[in-house]
Amino acid sequence: ESQPTQPLSISGHASAKHTQTAAPTILTRLLPLRALSSFPRPMATPATTPATMRAVQYDACGGGAVGLKHVEVPVPSAKKNEVLLKLQAATINPVDWKIQKGDMRPLLPRRLPFIPVTDVAGVVVDVGPGVKGLTAGDQVVAMLNSFNGGGLAEYAVASANLTVKRPAEVSAAEGAGLPIAAGTALQALRSIGAKFDGTSKPLNVLVTAASGGVGLYAVQLAKLANLHVTATCGARNMDLVKSLGADEVMDYRTPEGASLQSPSGRKYDGVVHCTIGVSWSSFQPLLSDAGRVIDITPNFSAILTSALHRVTFSKKRLVPLLLSPNKADLEFLVGLLKEGKLKTVIDSKFPLSDAGKAWQSSIDGHATGKIAVEIES
Repeated sequence: ESQPTQPLSISGHASAKHTQTAAPTILTRLLPLRALSSFPRPMATPATTPATMRAVQYDACGGGAVGLKHVEVPVPSAKKNEVLLKLQAATINPVDWKIQKGDMRPLLPRRLPFIPVTDVAGVVVDVGPGVKGLTAGDQVVAMLNSFNGGGLAEYAVASANLTVKRPAEVSAAEGAGLPIAAGTALQALRSIGAKFDGTSKPLNVLVTAASGGVGLYAVQLAKLANLHVTATCGARNMDLVKSLGADEVMDYRTPEGASLQSPSGRKYDGVVHCTIGVSWSSFQPLLSDAGRVIDITPNFSAILTSALHRVTFSKKRLVPLLLSPNKADLEFLVGLLKEGKLKTVIDSKFPLSDAGKAWQSSIDGHATGKIAVEIES
């Protein structure tokens, strides 16, 4: 099994995740899924975008996959510096169902009903005032505003500042895997000193939960930066993680894997920590003199430990990572996919009509890579 993962932290979400406009008013009548899927729908162009669309939402926190409802809602419109996308694929991140669970309250969800998911790919069908460099017909990857979500739907509005063109070499599902998971991996590695211009020092890095959504990207990106990679994952995924570039791979269920010690005796200059249940005291003796543990799922204890390290000027540090989405990173990652230097490992794909199954799969926590929802035309 994959090592259990937790959601990505939301960095004060106005800056750390995204900012957007109000969600559209939900129609009062909930329709059976089969009825919704039978509605005739013209091809999406700016002139023929329908008035309503199929979407998946929840009306209250809690409920898991059972709490998701298939609805018919108005298609949103692009405002200033926004683009309207006809979605082709979306990927689910653990943070999506953690928001539904209520773990991010009172910050998220900002209002109910709520259409979840932020990581999407699609085609631009309309552009709002002030948008430059994007036109109707462009294939794109985007990260939606986490306050409004919108990814489990046929159409969504995205900020032009977090929307990048998707080349033909990159499929919609592959591109949709990038924003949160690969973005987090990239920023975590940069936090420990990794560089991607060939000037990285020969650092040693540990990636925990290396077969999860963030972990698989972290292993590949670390190797692109010429780092030595030690990784932990479940036994069934060890060959995959090795094939993606890890120099040392350990089964986290074994005593050796649980110890997190490098089989070659290396001290870690950095740890991309993608799981839970490992204390700072376990990492500290494994770090080099100025080693850092980048915790992508920090709890309150981790935040206090990090604060203590800062005020005491500790050389070894625990650093909570608050993802700061930006267009430059997303363009860089899409470019790596295009060049074949980075892969999106897709665990499974579901149609929008089976979004509940995709949601439950993410909650179960055993996916290898990304879980994608494909939006049928």
